[in-house]
Amino acid sequence: MSKKGGPAVASILKLIVPAGKATPSPPVGPALGQRGVKSMDFCKQFNDRTKDLILETPTPVAISIKPDRTFTFAVKSPPTSWLLKRAAGVEKGAAQPGKEVVGTVSLKHIYAIGQIKATDPVMSHMELKNICKSIIASAKSVGIKVVH
Repeated sequence: MSKKGGPAVASILKLIVPAGKATPSPPVGPALGQRGVKSMDFCKQFNDRTKDLILETPTPVAISIKPDRTFTFAVKSPPTSWLLKRAAGVEKGAAQPGKEVVGTVSLKHIYAIGQIKATDPVMSHMELKNICKSIIASAKSVGIKVVH
């Protein structure tokens, strides 16, 4: 008996790529190459879509690759920890979060980061208040103090 072929399933590849600086070199090139996708096509489209963001911003991207080697991708907002460290003006988080503080941010910063994160499809069902609570918890785990 032969098996019936169902609908083709797309594979999803998740990467973090600097905004406006995607190149076919690692990690983008090899990850797409082994799935049969031309990395140059992705790089051109990604750089065009992220040209309005600040260069070098780490940008998560989910690439959906179909069996015929065509692809679509969704660009998400930068990681919360990166946004917090940038708002606090620090390079690295605390080695021992909870015991040491590497920087401070105000609630105004938390609210601004919350508005950025609210644009993500994953956060679309959450209220801004709950997103801000999550960001405050992330700040604590990075070693950044939130001042009122």
